[in-house]
Amino acid sequence: MAVRRTAGLVLALLATGCSGGGPVANPVPPGSLTRACAAHDGLPDARCTPGEVDPRVTPANVGSTICRRGYAASVRPPKEVTNRIKVRVVRRYGLDGTPFAQIELDHLVPLSLGGASSERNLWPELRAGRAGAPAKDVVEVRLHDEVCSGRTGLRAAQQTIARSWSTAP
Repeated sequence: MAVRRTAGLVLALLATGCSGGGPVANPVPPGSLTRACAAHDGLPDARCTPGEVDPRVTPANVGSTICRRGYAASVRPPKEVTNRIKVRVVRRYGLDGTPFAQIELDHLVPLSLGGASSERNLWPELRAGRAGAPAKDVVEVRLHDEVCSGRTGLRAAQQTIARSWSTAP
């Protein structure tokens, strides 16, 4: 499936540390972000939402970044900003007309795992269903706990969540 192949490219970039832990290189040409996107099996379209990490979060500093209480809230953009992004990505994914209350603007690589708040990492995730936002949230919390306890490396957790959070062990 093309989505998984593109996700594989993103994951390979994550695995290499992305030039010292920087953002994931975007395989999507800038102009192509305006075309239609489609979620598949609860996962975003990898062509439209390839994922991106925050270069300030590295394996060496997780204790002072993502594992610090309140970190995600400290880097989350204000609602005025995210609501404008939500309008664009909802339109891009063809979900116009779906009530905003049924959609979460989700970070493919969550802030709690060092994800960036760029449109390359954001997509309109439905709240309902087996593969809805609450199910992904459970995986995010587990991976965050594993990274912060040292049981899982940061890059491995980012790869797991970006590849297919719905099949994460």
